[in-house]
Amino acid sequence: MSDVPAPAPSAWNLANVLTAGRVLLVPFFAWAMLVESGDSVAGRLVAAAVFALAALTDRFDGWWARRTGQVTDLGKLLDPIADKLLVGTALVLLSALGDLWWWVTIVILVRELGITVMRFFLLRYVVLPASRGGKVKTVLQTVAIGLYVLPLFALPAWVGTLAAVAMAAALVVTVVTGIDYVRVAVRIVRTAAPGATRAARARDAS
Repeated sequence: MSDVPAPAPSAWNLANVLTAGRVLLVPFFAWAMLVESGDSVAGRLVAAAVFALAALTDRFDGWWARRTGQVTDLGKLLDPIADKLLVGTALVLLSALGDLWWWVTIVILVRELGITVMRFFLLRYVVLPASRGGKVKTVLQTVAIGLYVLPLFALPAWVGTLAAVAMAAALVVTVVTGIDYVRVAVRIVRTAAPGATRAARARDAS
């Protein structure tokens, strides 16, 4: 049996190429949203299609990377950046166009960026994985934003009602899971900090 380690997967495998493609879709999505100041039915439909495509590649690239053993450090870094760039752009544009209250956008973005920064600082203790609630949050945000991107002004009123209900559910789950992540992070720091302090003292005494 050979002891030669398996070669590391290429940084530019299919999963990472799809993730990078998702980043490149963001400017095109923004352009489509802003056609005729957001009042173009065709532009909004194109934006919705681009958003849906990006969301599908988000689901596929992670699954493919795990299935084929092509998980890389680049992918771990690029994937959340691509997700937050797409969601953040969509939320800001929807609010700028008057389709979504600014406070909703601010609450969601503060939560997303705050948890991302918190995860970064927790790396000294542990990698904080996405919870089941976090995954539900992602699905709800995707559905809600996808509905709001549609030309609601040209669709039956019930579509707008459905979009509002989906966004309300996404907002609640976003806040609740954010609080839960903070609770878990505090417990991790409190548990790990005494051991880290003892290790530091041992190094200082040596």
